[in-house]
Parts: sequence; C-alpha cells; structure tokens
Amino acid sequence: MERMQGEGEVDHLERPSPLTDKERAIIQDSWAKVYQNCDDVGVTILVRLFVNFPSSKQYFSQFKHIEEPEELERSAQLRKHAHRVMNAINTLVESLDNSDKVASVLKMLGKAHALRHKVDPVYFKILSGVILEVLGEEFPEVVTPEVAAAWTKLLATVYYSITAVYEEVGWTKLSTSTG
Repeated sequence: MERMQGEGEVDHLERPSPLTDKERAIIQDSWAKVYQNCDDVGVTILVRLFVNFPSSKQYFSQFKHIEEPEELERSAQLRKHAHRVMNAINTLVESLDNSDKVASVLKMLGKAHALRHKVDPVYFKILSGVILEVLGEEFPEVVTPEVAAAWTKLLATVYYSITAVYEEVGWTKLSTSTG
C-alpha cells in the first residue's frame, strides 16, 4: 500500500478565500460542458484514482480486488459511485451562489465519509488532484489556466470544509494496516 504524508490525520488548513463572482461563473460555465458527459467523466476520474492510488479502493468491497482498469470501467458498482460523485459535484456547482446549501451538502458528505464509510480525509485531497487532472486532459479547450485556477480554489474549499467536518465529528484514524 502506498503511504501518503499525513495519512490518518486531519490537516489544519487555512480557509481558502471565498470564490469571486467571476470564479463562480467560470466554474459553472465550464461545468456545464463537462456535465454533458458526466457518466464517462466520472468513471474516468474514479478509474484514475484507483489505478494511481490503489489504497483508495479499500473502501469499496465491491471492486477493491479488481486490478485491471478496463474491468474497473465495466464495474456496475464503480459506475454507480461515479454517478453519485458527479451528481454531488453538480449540486455544489449549481449551488455556488447559496453558501448555506454548499455548507449543508459538504457537511452531509463529510459526515457520511467520516462516520459511515470511515474514509481517510486525505483521499478528498487526492481526489481533487485527480479531478483537476482529468478535466484538464479531457476538456483542454475548456480548462484554461484561469478555469483551472478557479477549480483549484473550489476544490481547496471543499477539502477545507470536509476536513472541518471530520474534526467536528472527532475523526480518529482507524488503522487499516497491520504493524
């Protein structure tokens, strides 16, 4: 299993500055183009996550033993989760003008992943990087440096908010390794 710095700990981060109106518009405009292919993009993101960070599969009993990317792509359970991930991002993007709704969605997401799924919060940071990478590769005409910067800021805000929820619920690392 690959080891990530700070694994099991909740980062103490500075709150990113709020998105500007222009950044919100850039994110919403670019997302409209991405979301037209949401299922394929979601699968690409999760397959990339699981191939590049195989330890992230430990939370998915249905496909944690699948090694081949092509087999992962065909997994109905992976496709279902990819659809949920893309819908969650869509809800966030559509709600960027409503900070209470964004906070509510992130709180629910953070609590579910901390308490029910016991997902190490570092995977949200890793997933953010994978999302940016895939969007840039799949939509090079959409994801300009300005668009990438706005998405980076949004995903940093998401990570900050989710780690705050983890702290709020008293997250402690559950050891998944032996020794």
